[in-house]
Amino acid sequence: MSINTRKLHRLLGLVLLLPLCGWALTGVVFFIKPGYQGAYEQLAIKARPLAERVEIRPEPHWRQVRLVGTVLGAHLLVTTEGPPLHLQPGSQQPLPPPDEAGLRRLLQDAVSVNPARYGDIVALEGNRARTSTGVSLSLDWNTLGLRQEGRDTRLINGLYRVHYLQWLPSAGANRVLGLAGLALLLAMALVGLRLCFGWRG
Repeated sequence: MSINTRKLHRLLGLVLLLPLCGWALTGVVFFIKPGYQGAYEQLAIKARPLAERVEIRPEPHWRQVRLVGTVLGAHLLVTTEGPPLHLQPGSQQPLPPPDEAGLRRLLQDAVSVNPARYGDIVALEGNRARTSTGVSLSLDWNTLGLRQEGRDTRLINGLYRVHYLQWLPSAGANRVLGLAGLALLLAMALVGLRLCFGWRG
């Protein structure tokens, strides 16, 4: 029985060798957090002083109102029970996204806070842009929210997927894989305890 237990423990160890190495190596990265500050930097549209006073006439369904000044002018951002609204402050009509030149100007103004990381805007496609340093930008026009993702961000996100056994394209399959990994780890621990204390089954 002891030989069979040892073989089982060795087999479980071999099966778990790859995920255990992945957990250990990625765990060191998550503990030290190298490059996290730049990879997950909170980039925002740069606020500018408003050129003139604006009168706002709130609507009954509005929950929150923000009047924001940018390099393109004034923006009225409204939170409602439905989708957020981006309005012209004076007429309070929907404010359409800017043309390519305006969007480039808006994004270039935002990335100017950290030129070493972002460089210059080199490509635009819809509400997405790419910089000369390889960082991808995504703008939500309705909220003026801005997201950035560089090579370092993608690398760290990949390490998270390795750490949490998200190796498959399906979320359901990854859940099964994770549960199987935990079950095998628990089984190896129990078999190890049996070997350590000489328990007989």
